[in-house]
Amino acid sequence: MEVKLGDIFTISSGGTPDKGENSYYENGNIAWIKTGDLKGKYISKDVDFITEKGLQNSSAKLFPINTVLVAMYGATIGACSILPFEASTNQACAAFLPISNVLPEYLYYFLCSQKAKFIKDGVGGAQPNISAGYLKKVSFEIKSLSEQQQIIDLLSKVEKLINNRNKQLAKLDELVKARFVEMFGDPIENPYGWEQTTLKNAAIGKLSYGSGASACEYDGNIRYVRITDIDSSGRLNNDVVSPSMVEEKYILNDGDILFARSGATVGKSYRYRECDGKCLYAGYLIRLVPNIELVLPDYVFYYTKTSYYERFIASNMKVVAQPNINAQQYGDLTICIPPMELQKDFLSFVEQVDKSKFVSLNSV
Repeated sequence: MEVKLGDIFTISSGGTPDKGENSYYENGNIAWIKTGDLKGKYISKDVDFITEKGLQNSSAKLFPINTVLVAMYGATIGACSILPFEASTNQACAAFLPISNVLPEYLYYFLCSQKAKFIKDGVGGAQPNISAGYLKKVSFEIKSLSEQQQIIDLLSKVEKLINNRNKQLAKLDELVKARFVEMFGDPIENPYGWEQTTLKNAAIGKLSYGSGASACEYDGNIRYVRITDIDSSGRLNNDVVSPSMVEEKYILNDGDILFARSGATVGKSYRYRECDGKCLYAGYLIRLVPNIELVLPDYVFYYTKTSYYERFIASNMKVVAQPNINAQQYGDLTICIPPMELQKDFLSFVEQVDKSKFVSLNSV
């Protein structure tokens, strides 16, 4: 039977206690969930807490065990998790209160399957958002509890395979990062005394912002790369859309590096390769075109995986409504310039690891 989510679920959202009031947070014992905490099937207890006073004096609400949460705003839109304990949330999380005839895991997997649609339907261009009102209108098929459990069991097995694959990919990423430090040293200490310059001086042209076009259904030709499409490892996810308008100046070329400039994922980077297909990048991203006479794209990309880069991001973030780093700040990043032959040796190592990644990616 197909229904609208709003016909069977109570869908609510929370709020944020006044940040200036210490008594709302200090020694708090009520879990307070934000969209960045929606990282898997179940919420971990490594979250922030608020006090009873903070709960009572804000629009935050306490939700029961088995409430299903979905992110409505920004870079994390569509992320889902289930509450394994009582918790409150901020206003960016939609909360589906549990009901007797729908298993929470079944709803969780359904909402996960809708992530691409949520991003596409989200308003706000490169930083999409949906509302509780929108979610209430989403069509949902109710099956018997036994059928729901069968679907949950199947998808859990698939999820386990995917998680194992992702662990393999993460180990390969760590291997490359370790090799980077072995070959080039820690950029903070620069033990080999490499020449140093700024990122803007290692680039061709200025670091530039992307297109302000909105996202639309994928046309089979050009992919629109948005801040939400890049994972923490610098790979593109499967949420493929196209831009509503195409301008040639925003088309990516092999070796271009993109940096996230706003939101929860500020600092995230992506190295474009032709095998990713024809792509155009969105406005909440900044493009660097490396000068390959000085730095190879893979060297620059893995430079952004160092502890030095992480510290640079942390010290340069401006936080108003949300974190952000502009093109000028990125351009001022200090970068070491090792000999080109050494960079090429590193590239050969990366290519060998990429072959292993390809095998892993095609094993599920």
